[in-house]
Amino acid sequence: MKKLFVLLAVLGFMGSVTLTAQADPQSDLQEFQGYFKKKFPDVPLQDYANGVYALDKEARGEWETLMEFPPFEIELDDGKKLWQKPFANGKKFADCLTRTPQNYPYWDNGTNEIRTVEMDVNRCLTKNGDAELKDLKKGPMAAIVAYFKYQYRGKLVKVDLSNPKAVEAYEKGKQFYWARRGQLNFACATCHVDNAGKFIRGDSLSAGLGHGTGFPVYRGKDGFLTTLHNRYAGCNMQVRAAPYKEQSNEYKNLELYETYMATGLPLTAPSYRR
Repeated sequence: MKKLFVLLAVLGFMGSVTLTAQADPQSDLQEFQGYFKKKFPDVPLQDYANGVYALDKEARGEWETLMEFPPFEIELDDGKKLWQKPFANGKKFADCLTRTPQNYPYWDNGTNEIRTVEMDVNRCLTKNGDAELKDLKKGPMAAIVAYFKYQYRGKLVKVDLSNPKAVEAYEKGKQFYWARRGQLNFACATCHVDNAGKFIRGDSLSAGLGHGTGFPVYRGKDGFLTTLHNRYAGCNMQVRAAPYKEQSNEYKNLELYETYMATGLPLTAPSYRR
C-alpha cells in the first residue's frame, strides 16, 4: 500500500481543466464532459457509465464475461425480498419511494437539505413503523438501493438544480471535488480527471465522468456490494485524509456535483468494480 501511495504522489498533478468560478452548472457540465470527449475521442459518452471499463479495454472483456453471471446476484435478490417485504403497517418501499433513482440526489424544501436514496430508504422505514438501517456502507442498505436502481437501469441521469439552495450545495460539492486534501495533497480530480486512464501498478484510474452511475457496486477486493459514500471514504483514506461519515453534508454535496456531471448518462447499478 505504501508503494501505491508513493506512485500516486509521483503521478499527481492538476491543471488540465479549470471550471468556471461562478455558479454556472450548465457551463460546468459542458466543460467537464467536453474535456473527456476531447481526451478520449473514441469513447462514446454513455460508455462512461461503465466506470473504469470505459477506458481499460484489456480489462473490459473480462468484466463483460463476469457480468453475464455477476457476483452480486445473491445480494440483489436479497434487496428484492426486502423491497417487497411489508412494513409494520403493511405498506412497502414501492408505496414510499415515489421519486425515481435517476433524479437523486435532490433538494428537499421540507427538510431543508440534500437527500439521497439511502436517506429516503431510512425515512420510509421509520415513517412506516420499522427501525432504520444503521449500516450505510453495505448489507441490507446497499442491497435495497441496488434493487431500487436495478429497476431503472438504462434510465438517464437528470438531477434538478432549479432551487437556489440546490445550486449552493452543488457549488460546495464542486469545491470538494477540486480541493486538495490529505498528506498526498490530492483532489478527487487528481486521479479521475488529470490522470484518468493512466495505470497505477496493475490498476487503471477511472474517469470522473459517470462516477456513481453504477453504485452500489460489488468490489472484487471487498466481496460485497458497497455504497457510493463508503467509496468516497475509502478514497479519502487512500490519500491519507480523514474521511467523513456516510451521508455527511460533505459527501451528499459531492454526490450531487458528480451526479450532475453525469447528466445524460444511464444508470448501470448495480455493477462490478475491481
